[in-house]
Amino acid sequence: MRRQLNTLYITTEGAWLKKDGANIVMQVDAVERARVPAHMLESVVCIGRVLVSPPLLGYCSEQGISISYLTENGRFLARVEGPVSGNVLLRREQYRRSDDRPRCAAIVRNLVLGKVHNQRAVVARALRDHGDGLADASRAALRQASKRLQHVLDKLMREPDPDVLRGLAGEAGQTYFSIFDHLVRTEGTVLRFNGRSRRPPTDPVNALLSFLYTLLTHDCRSALEAVGLDPAVGFLHRDRPGRPSLALDLIEEFRPLLADRLALSLLNRRQLGERHFVTLDNGAVSLREDARKTVLTAYQERKREDLRHAFLDEKLPIGLFPAIQAQLLARHLRGDLDAYPPFLWK
Repeated sequence: MRRQLNTLYITTEGAWLKKDGANIVMQVDAVERARVPAHMLESVVCIGRVLVSPPLLGYCSEQGISISYLTENGRFLARVEGPVSGNVLLRREQYRRSDDRPRCAAIVRNLVLGKVHNQRAVVARALRDHGDGLADASRAALRQASKRLQHVLDKLMREPDPDVLRGLAGEAGQTYFSIFDHLVRTEGTVLRFNGRSRRPPTDPVNALLSFLYTLLTHDCRSALEAVGLDPAVGFLHRDRPGRPSLALDLIEEFRPLLADRLALSLLNRRQLGERHFVTLDNGAVSLREDARKTVLTAYQERKREDLRHAFLDEKLPIGLFPAIQAQLLARHLRGDLDAYPPFLWK
């Protein structure tokens, strides 16, 4: 089993990263602020105005450490990585399977199954843990949403058309986000959720979700590349220039646990509040620098938590799950598994 490596997040404006032996050193105003052994890392994420020296870029590429650049609000800009250590035969099978509608539908069905099952688990967890403290209208809305998500799950098992399966994924998403505001247990109107908004996010909850989804996409893309799959060619998400479609496929199973639940915890426990967000001139809402650090710390801590993987029947750190699912997908495409087993949160 692959051991869990770390991701180094750099959020300090004006930071300079350089190589010193087998270490990555961060300097600010020519003063060393941090030093991390490179062998502990699988990736580096630079958020905002962060500079990286050419020798460090080359060293990280040689060592298989990817370097990603994000804007201050988490929008992906670029990624630097070394030669892809992929299996060309595996990728050729991935491309064939993506174009074969019946066989593509089998993978799409299980991806959507994992997505909807885990969304329903978020709703069920809220009813179980906080149902007594919810208003009657909120409790009724959550129960109704749970029934509708179960109805989508039932339809998934009978549907052979990949386009219809994609439509069912959209239907589940609309149902899920229609009741997401009932899961935010904060007072006032600022930290309310009035529907999903992206590019740019226009309220604090959407800004937080988008930032977490970007982090999760980075992890899933790295996991897919590590097993030799092409992150640009997906099954649930169709091909589009510049879009990591397969990485977006994979994050669907993990968004409820690693992003949505984490966002709700940060808001409901008052770790993030109105003061942690800023509205830009174009109407976009972004996390402040101290808030990004809070989110990154919580995200890393969540990845270190142990959870039983239903298919492997083994308790493992959650941060390993994207790598496990990528490996299971590769095994299915090679013919070692009859079907792709989705991640099901229990």
